[in-house]
Amino acid sequence: MYEAVRGVDLDVPTGSITALLGTNGAGKTSTLEVIEGLAPASGGEVDVLGLHPVADRAVLRRRTGVLLQRSGFSGDLTVRETLRLWSATLTAPRSVEDMLVLLGLEQRADVRMLALSGGETRRVDLACTLMGDPELVILDEPTTGLDPESRREVWRLVSALRDRGATVLLTTHYLEEAETLADRLEIMHAGAIVRSGTPTEIAAGYPSTISFATVDGVPEDLAGVRRSFRENGRTTLETDALQRSLSDLLAWSAHVGRPLEGLDARSPSLETVFLSIADGREPASGATIEDGALR
Repeated sequence: MYEAVRGVDLDVPTGSITALLGTNGAGKTSTLEVIEGLAPASGGEVDVLGLHPVADRAVLRRRTGVLLQRSGFSGDLTVRETLRLWSATLTAPRSVEDMLVLLGLEQRADVRMLALSGGETRRVDLACTLMGDPELVILDEPTTGLDPESRREVWRLVSALRDRGATVLLTTHYLEEAETLADRLEIMHAGAIVRSGTPTEIAAGYPSTISFATVDGVPEDLAGVRRSFRENGRTTLETDALQRSLSDLLAWSAHVGRPLEGLDARSPSLETVFLSIADGREPASGATIEDGALR
């Protein structure tokens, strides 16, 4: 039998933003479906706001807001009509006009859904997700299709949710988004969570990098350098001691009179971690965890 997720131990603290990241096919969507009560877990325990996501789904639905990757709204309805229709399904919704203002949709309120851009459609989806003022917000790729300005506006909205005490679990392919928003990161690969922690904790143990247009004669014994390679006319050094390595490199450059064009020095980033995992340099744990929990 095919296993989409072979074991997830997931703890999302109350009042925080947790980003669930993963390589393609890692199991993020399958994990969210279990948490949302859309699919039953084949083993283990799942606890959402102290309730079971399937048995207590009717109760949980009033306390959660879920944004799926794709919505199923009728293209013939206007934005306002769509929000009114959604409002009728909620116990204590915020007003349609409030949501239009919150998501910057006032000027598009009477436009049919099929005439909206992808980014505008996404904002309607978000308006529906947040209309019930949920305690737990689950966002699956919330800024897909948005332009940079709209994406940052969504970031402000998500941060405001946390500031008001809501708990947010989101998936995203934008690493900058995860680094900017998340209090905690969970990185999935091949159906398991392989790295957990704050952005700083996640990056710990990974090397810093120094890169520059390739020149001959760069010494191989620079302090802290663990690996070097050349690619597309640039040399990259991976180091555990960024300041010392950079200092030695600049001293050598000055001594031999060879400028380092396009010099770039960076501390370890989430991108470094993610690419290492995707390339198989961060193997998943061999342990099998039989439960998935939102505790």
